[in-house]
Amino acid sequence: MIDQLPKLEGLGKDCRRLLHGRGGHFPELEHVAIDWFAPTLLVTLHAEKESNRWIQESLIEAAEDSSEVTAIVVQERHLPKAPKRTIYGELPEDPTAREVDLRYHLTLDRNQNHGFFLDMKPGREWVRANASGKRVLNLFSYTCSLSVAATAGGAKEIINLDMASRALATGRRNHQLNFDKVTCSRASYLAHDLFKSWGKLKRKAPYDLIIIDPPSNQGSSFYAEKDYPKILRRLPDLIGPDTQILACLNAPHLDESFLTELFADYQLEGPLPRATGFEDLRPEAALKSLIFRP
Repeated sequence: MIDQLPKLEGLGKDCRRLLHGRGGHFPELEHVAIDWFAPTLLVTLHAEKESNRWIQESLIEAAEDSSEVTAIVVQERHLPKAPKRTIYGELPEDPTAREVDLRYHLTLDRNQNHGFFLDMKPGREWVRANASGKRVLNLFSYTCSLSVAATAGGAKEIINLDMASRALATGRRNHQLNFDKVTCSRASYLAHDLFKSWGKLKRKAPYDLIIIDPPSNQGSSFYAEKDYPKILRRLPDLIGPDTQILACLNAPHLDESFLTELFADYQLEGPLPRATGFEDLRPEAALKSLIFRP
């Protein structure tokens, strides 16, 4: 098992997943994820196992010999509220994730989610490459990493919608972290329920690029099997003849056919590749990201 833990050397500055246990490629470590947010290592434990103590001790020992790792945070997702604790060193005062030339704020000491999803890197790359001069609608925008990518790609306007005002506040800070005031003004933020705000979005339509990246299941606010079809029924209100749609779904119990069947009346331009480090023996369980046109 010790040979499967990542070596804490040559990590660089860019964030990435170092060990994706849930992908099934690391026997006895299927409950473990290890992510690198320089200079911090984030270890996520999805189950209580005897090996957890050994894993933490081994990583601390490796960190003591590393010139790059200054802190290790452990999150126990199997416990109520998924608590986090620093087991080595000290966290930076304002931790961020760096991806190429962009940065994003993180909450590594609290909250169940730290604010940045590494497996969405191909989505951010695609949006950045396709956003130039476009009006972008970013649904379920969370902390707006895809909006930051769109802004970096030269989008003319981005509308970010999410129910969580606190997440949108982080999204605004993410733009301010990367761009000047004039460039930041291209992005706006709506802390609304999607289905109660459809009229407002319709009045601003059509959009050149629409991003649909909902939570798989989030209590009463969004349930994939019930609510994704609702979006598709209303989507014609928002699109033009050349609109591109990035449709995403991170629901292990639903495979890619769930999206292709929903978008049966649209042209499939292809799936995006999986993010490096997220190799999975069950690819149908991983994040799905597909590009469609009317």
